[in-house]
Amino acid sequence: MHDELFEQPAVVARYRAGPYAESRERFLQQARAVGYSPATLESMAWALLVVAEAVHDDGGVSYERLRSTLLRRVRLKSTARPPSANTAKLFLRCAKAWLRSIGALTPEAQRPLKFAGELRAFTEYMRVEQGLSPTTIAGRDEQIRWFCASLPSQVRSLDAVTLAHVDAFLRAQAQRGWSRRSLHTLGGSLRSFFRYAASQRWCRSDLASGIELPRLYALEHVPRAPSVEEVGRLLKDTASSDDPVNIRDHAILSLLIYYGLRRGEVERLTLDDLDWVAETIHVTRPKQRRAQCYPMSVPVGEARPSCAIFVWRVLAVRTVPCF
Repeated sequence: MHDELFEQPAVVARYRAGPYAESRERFLQQARAVGYSPATLESMAWALLVVAEAVHDDGGVSYERLRSTLLRRVRLKSTARPPSANTAKLFLRCAKAWLRSIGALTPEAQRPLKFAGELRAFTEYMRVEQGLSPTTIAGRDEQIRWFCASLPSQVRSLDAVTLAHVDAFLRAQAQRGWSRRSLHTLGGSLRSFFRYAASQRWCRSDLASGIELPRLYALEHVPRAPSVEEVGRLLKDTASSDDPVNIRDHAILSLLIYYGLRRGEVERLTLDDLDWVAETIHVTRPKQRRAQCYPMSVPVGEARPSCAIFVWRVLAVRTVPCF
């Protein structure tokens, strides 16, 4: 496999002389069968060689050692720079899978969870008292575990937790790219936990109410306008039919999109506003109290029918006013 990825015999010899050469080659063959590109396979081969040398020296590698080793030593062939976050994840995933296949990935030491007893009591409270679904309980439990793991080692009781700790945790998640809605859910879980903790006298009574949640808006996910692709698809759909309604709709949409006319301005168009000799359209502007003149032909990048054709098609089925 290495002789298919690298041209220079010295390079091929180096890869084959490294530890676990046969196992690494089999893994690369499996990766190629999945569909990885030759350039990615070259980088993976280098990453596996680095990991194999570390395993050969120590007899095994933990995930943290694997991560630090790869990020410190692996460089991309094309740029000689450290891999991006996504590429690093790919290398870590592949190296982790290869280490598992040869039994060289040492298990991580389990750190004791802070406030495990309080979390168990809160989980039981959500299940019995609140009657929440298992999915909601699992989600809140995971989020609170994240928060507890982020606390400094000096914090040994919930009574020592302050709003500064909560704000720092939420701010860290925001910097990682969490959306406002996800942060709102996370903050709500913390509020619920500390409200219960206050009722058990484990923490301050004002902690839950002091957690500020990001403001959510009812229509924040509604797009402000259709995309260019959606507009083009709408015009195409209405232009592909001889139905009178579609002909009318296509003409109206063309005037709205190409000219930027308001709804009322399109509605008030009459035959007198169309100058077929000069190929112009006169649009009455109520606010300006005067008419504006536009050329009837509308260039829109590619060759398209002029607005005159649209209006003529409309006039075939409608009389004055145009629409």
